[in-house]
This record gives sequence, C-alpha cells and structure tokens, in this order.
Amino acid sequence: MDQLEAFCRAIPKTELHVHLLGAVRPDTLAEFARRQGAGFTPAEVEDLTRRDAKPKGVLHVLRALEQRILRGAEDLGRIAYEYCLAAAAQNVRHAEVFWNPTGTARDSRIPYAAGADAILAGFAAAERDCGITALLIPSIDREATPAEAVEMVEWMLAHRRDGIVGLGIDYRETGRPPEFFWKAYRLAQRGGFRLTAHAGEFGCGWENVETAVELLQVDRIDHGYTAIDNPAFAARCAERGLLFTVVPTNSYYLRTLEPGRWAQDHPIRRMPGMGLRIHPNTDDPPLHRIDPAGCWRKMVADFGFGADDLRGFMLNGIDGAFLGEDRKRALRAEFSAEFDRLRAAHLPEPAA
Repeated sequence: MDQLEAFCRAIPKTELHVHLLGAVRPDTLAEFARRQGAGFTPAEVEDLTRRDAKPKGVLHVLRALEQRILRGAEDLGRIAYEYCLAAAAQNVRHAEVFWNPTGTARDSRIPYAAGADAILAGFAAAERDCGITALLIPSIDREATPAEAVEMVEWMLAHRRDGIVGLGIDYRETGRPPEFFWKAYRLAQRGGFRLTAHAGEFGCGWENVETAVELLQVDRIDHGYTAIDNPAFAARCAERGLLFTVVPTNSYYLRTLEPGRWAQDHPIRRMPGMGLRIHPNTDDPPLHRIDPAGCWRKMVADFGFGADDLRGFMLNGIDGAFLGEDRKRALRAEFSAEFDRLRAAHLPEPAA
C-alpha cells in the first residue's frame, strides 16, 4: 500500500451516494442466487458483476435482485449491515443510502414498512458493532410511472421512521426527465423530507439538472455532470453552494470516453474550477470494483486534485449531509483535525 492509498483509507469520510442493492457483496449475491434457485449458474452470477474496460451499467444487476433473487426483508437488512461494516473498515463515519421500494414491493413482494425496518435494523447493528451511522433515502424508480412515485412517497408518510430522512430518484434517466415526478417531490417536501435527485448522469442535457434544482427544489444533486455545459446555470449552482455527489467510476463516461483521455475529459475534472461543490462517492461499490479509499485515491491519481482539494471535498460531504447542524459542526471539527494530522503523517510537504 503506497502513502496515498494509506492516506485515502485513513481519512474520515462520509458516503452520500451509494445504492443499497448496488452495495451487495458478490459472495452474498451468489449465495442468494443459489438459495433461490434463480436460474443463475456460478458463471452467470460472475458475469452479472463483470466490469470490463468498457463496463456495462449496473442496473441489470439491481433488476435481477429485485425480480429473481431477493427473498424477503431480511435480505435487505443483511446487505445494509454488510455494506456498513465494509465502509466503516475504511473509516466512513456516516453514510446515506438509497433504496428503491417500488421495485422491492412490486417484484420482490417486500412491503415498504417491512423493508424499511429491516434496513434500519441493519444500520443499527452496524452502528453498535463499528460506530458508523447511516440514514436511508427511499428513491423513486424513474422507469416506473409518476403515479407509482406518488404512491411510494405516500408509503414514506404513512410509515415514518427516524432514520428515513429524504427522497431520491434513480434508475435510467434517458427519456425519464425529472419533471415527470414533480408531484411526488412536492408531496415529500410538504411532508418535511430532504430532497436529492440523480440528474445529468447518462449524458442527458443540463436541462435535467436545472429541472431537478428549480422544479423539484432538491437540496443536492447526484452526479449532475452536464451542469458544466451551461456556465451560467453552473454559476447559479455554485452561488447556492449546491452539493454534487459525484462518482469517479461512473459507467457512462467509462463507456463513452476514449480510454486514453477518460480522466482528462471527465466532467468531474472541470466542476470545482467552475465553483461547483463536489464530493466523491462509490455509488455501487462491489459492482464498480471500488471501495471508499479507491474512490478518493482516484480523485488524486486520475483527476489530479491535491490534498487541499480533498480536504474541501471532505467538508463538502459533511455540509451536504442530511444531518442536524450540531452533528455537522462536530464532524467538521473532528474530520478537519484528523485530516490535518494524517496529511502530515502520510503526505509530508517536500523540503524547500
């Protein structure tokens, strides 16, 4: 392990953009598939999670889990617990995790309340065992109907839980712009939930990001890369201090950019220079073949950011978290002191 990797593993971190089903461990996925007799051979399970030089997206894995592999709410709780343990081992102190209740209710036959309680129990067990805290963000399946999105928010309102703090939206963005789901967002906002949305992820125009900001009135944006295509809009986002939870291993850009130019041409490289506040995240860690340390290392090794940048990204993650202000103030002080100590130990400045 080199100094940079050791540093990125040791620094305190938040994770604000990770999908519950995308965080399933490959061995757990294989175990679930065998147990269900779901028709997957070991080779097919391995192929589900293969990540080649031009990686396919991971949505097919999430659908396979929903439609053929998950058995009950206890599976969701196990995935939640195992994710938190793995993240805590890399000094993630707080995580906010997306879960798609529409798919698990419709296809896995897991009622919303049962699924939510199992996931939150997994989070609570992980907090007892290793200190990490986690919050749950139910997310709209944008491949379903707007009416189903409203129904999901109604479930959230009917079954409130302290650990469920916000509403998100995920799955394939193409052809499913944010405005389709404005009623669900308005209902959640009136109900006191915080708001975030995947937008500008699949190369879709900057208008999707603008709609999420202006119409859905989100508190933060997941991905949001195409915002840079409209400098005036990007400047408005910068002025608001809007957080963009970015993913260095985003499959769309790995597939579509030239391998030799990938890191140079990726929008992440340009976003901070336009004043946008970003925070790196793993998204679907085992499926992306990434962990939190590797994610943060990429910000230096691939995108060329320095230690000062990482410190800023770390604090951005605290500021954008759906936590109370007292907790955020405490984390800022704690993380800042640890970061500075670790930087001096692992990344000493060269002698003048």
